[in-house]
Amino acid sequence: MKHEGFLRQLVVRVFTTGQVLVIVGFGEDDAKKHKDYLDALRRAVPEITSLQYFVNTKMNDFFLDLPITVYDGPAQVEEELGHVRFRVGPKSFFQTNTLQARRLYDIVLEYAGLTGTEKVYDLYTGLGSIALYVAGSCASIVGIEEVSAAIDDARENAALNGITNATFYAGDVKLVMDGDFIAQYGRPDVLITDPPRAGMHADVVAAIRTLGPSRIVYVSCNPSTQARDIALLGNGYRVLKTRAVDMFPHTHHVENVALLEKI
Repeated sequence: MKHEGFLRQLVVRVFTTGQVLVIVGFGEDDAKKHKDYLDALRRAVPEITSLQYFVNTKMNDFFLDLPITVYDGPAQVEEELGHVRFRVGPKSFFQTNTLQARRLYDIVLEYAGLTGTEKVYDLYTGLGSIALYVAGSCASIVGIEEVSAAIDDARENAALNGITNATFYAGDVKLVMDGDFIAQYGRPDVLITDPPRAGMHADVVAAIRTLGPSRIVYVSCNPSTQARDIALLGNGYRVLKTRAVDMFPHTHHVENVALLEKI
C-alpha cells in the first residue's frame, strides 16, 4: 500500500427534508486542487445543501478527530424525526436511516410507558435524539454524553424545538452518576440507555442497580453485549419483551430494544 492519492473519502447524507450534506476527504494538502475539485462538484451537483471537506494524511480513515472546513452552504443541515427537528453537523452522531429511526424511537416510547409524571435518564444521549423525542411524554429528562460537542448539539436542538424539560450533561457516563448527581436530578423512574457497540461499562451497570429505576429501556446495536449487560444487572430485573429493528437492510446488523422491569 503506497498511501498515495488525491481523493480519499466521500460522505453523502440525504435527509428526509431534502437537504444534502456532502463531506469530501482529501489525501493531499493542496489548496488549489481542493478548490478546483469542490467548485466542479458544486457545479455538477447543485442540489448539495452543505459542502464541507477535510484533509486526511494519516494512515487510518478515521476523520472525526480532524478539522472539517465548510466550503459552501451552512455548517449544519436539518432533519426531521417524527415531531422533532434536528440540526445535524458533520461530526454529529445521528441515525443514518431516518425512517427506521422513527420506528426505533416509537418502540422506545412505547416500552418506556410514560404518563407525563416521570423523571427519566437517557444514557449515551449523543445529540439528544431519543431524549428530545420522548421529552413531551415525561416530567423531565436528563441526557448524559461523554462528547461535549454532542451535548452542545443537544442543547441547541432542544432550543430549536422549544423543549424546556430536557437537561443535558457532558461527562463520562461511568463517572457522572454519583451521589451529587443523583441529589441534583433525583432518582429516575425510567432509564433509557443506548450505548456504543461495546455496551455499558461494568461501573455503569452497577450505578443503574444503585439507582433502581422501575423500568429500563435498553437500545443496542450489538445484541451480544446487550445480553451480557442484562445478565450483569442480576436478579433485580426481568426482561419483559424485546423487539429488533432492521436499521441496516441487506446487512446482518440490527438494533434491538429490550424492556426490563424491576422485580
